[in-house]
Amino acid sequence: MKASLCTASLMLAVAASSALAQTPATRPVAGKPAPLSIEQQDIRAQLAPRNYTTLAAEIGAKVSRISVKPGQAFKAGQVLVSLDCSLQTAQRARAQAELDGAQKTHAVNKRMQELEAVGKLEYATSELAALKARAELDFANATLAKCRITAPFSGRVAEQKAREQQFVQAGQPLLEILDDSSLDLDFIVPSKWLAWLKVGQTFKVAIDENGQTYPARVTRLGARIDPVSQSVTVAAVIDGSFPELIAGMSGRVLLAQPAR
Repeated sequence: MKASLCTASLMLAVAASSALAQTPATRPVAGKPAPLSIEQQDIRAQLAPRNYTTLAAEIGAKVSRISVKPGQAFKAGQVLVSLDCSLQTAQRARAQAELDGAQKTHAVNKRMQELEAVGKLEYATSELAALKARAELDFANATLAKCRITAPFSGRVAEQKAREQQFVQAGQPLLEILDDSSLDLDFIVPSKWLAWLKVGQTFKVAIDENGQTYPARVTRLGARIDPVSQSVTVAAVIDGSFPELIAGMSGRVLLAQPAR
């Protein structure tokens, strides 16, 4: 009986050794390290202007003058682009003349109606003509106002899209402008940081371009968590005015859990 058990154990050991010899060993794939979790990565952010827009022509006309160059600063309300509106100016003068004539005719008809020398229909027709002429003048004035494109806010020119003496169509971009007096930055952090990360919390950001560190402040937390990466977006602002900083610079967010 003992001999049979020894023989069976020996056979099982040989079979197991044979199976292991036939099964290839599992080895880690060379050159493919495991991806870092979001908590192990540097938190990156890019500076962005709070206000930015593209100024476009609202009417078809020739560009008469562009008073600012790329990188140049301007003030809110300053005329940045002037269009050649000779045709629109003439149309306004014609509308004004038509209004003057219609108003004079209506005034005469009003006096004649008081003397019962003109019918109600003729009086109403002259009144309608005066109202129509007023509307035409208002339209001409509104069109003429679009010949001068002013800055909606103070800032700087990011890019010039058109040239002087170029004919542009309505809707064609002329200038890209931005307000870099306040620089925002968005970045992504692990969602578990929401346990201690709050609006108003201060931190530092190290800018790559000049190697300097600047103060920043959290202004807004994301409305939802990314279910795949378990991360959330954080909005912040550079806390202070630093003329050397410009939109597009990037850097590393230096944000850590406050000591308890």
